[in-house]
Amino acid sequence: MSTIDTIKLSNARIAWRAAQDIEDGAYVNLGIGFPEMVAQYTVEGRTPVFHTENGVLGFGPAPAKGDEDWDLINAGKKAITLKPGAAFFHHADSFAMVRGGHLDVAILGAFQIAENGDLANWSIGKGAIPAVGGAMDLVQSAKRVAVVTDHVTKKGQPKLVQRCSMPLTGVACVTRIYTSLAVVDVEGGRFLLREKLPEISFDDLQALTGAELITQGDVADLVVPDLD
Repeated sequence: MSTIDTIKLSNARIAWRAAQDIEDGAYVNLGIGFPEMVAQYTVEGRTPVFHTENGVLGFGPAPAKGDEDWDLINAGKKAITLKPGAAFFHHADSFAMVRGGHLDVAILGAFQIAENGDLANWSIGKGAIPAVGGAMDLVQSAKRVAVVTDHVTKKGQPKLVQRCSMPLTGVACVTRIYTSLAVVDVEGGRFLLREKLPEISFDDLQALTGAELITQGDVADLVVPDLD
């Protein structure tokens, strides 16, 4: 196991950090898979409204195992709970909300993010569903697009790159990236480092990043509670 593997944040801790930036009352879409975890870490005193493309507005955290109602699922076919005032609607109405610019935040996973904000989060590889899906609508329509991801691939290759080599989901759309090692903003076509784990040096983080990291003043420590 490498040193990076011993210090990097788990998916739960990345999701927790992303949840801290969701404003009270924000309308938020969580991508299928890992991003769905963000709903579990809503900040106390804030009430974001979570949206899912298959037609639910106002869902809550996943139910306890054994308490699932399989008539209540999200776009990833996972069981959800409902908050008071939750609404159901047609798939077409759901995408009218998306394309109409009514979502404040979209949080997705990624294979690659380019320094200009391009996003690649779908694949035509073996075992993949060969379609970009609703993500292309989300990333071009939400007011803010954030990504939650490991900093590198399973093979140790950078996910933050100068230019994406994989099929694009959206162009110049990502505003903030929450990785297993850092929090990085996309500003002016560059990666701006906002926070990093105190256990990793800037030089080591840069070596794991496929484009230049820019700093403006002090870089804050990325401090996340132990959730594992």
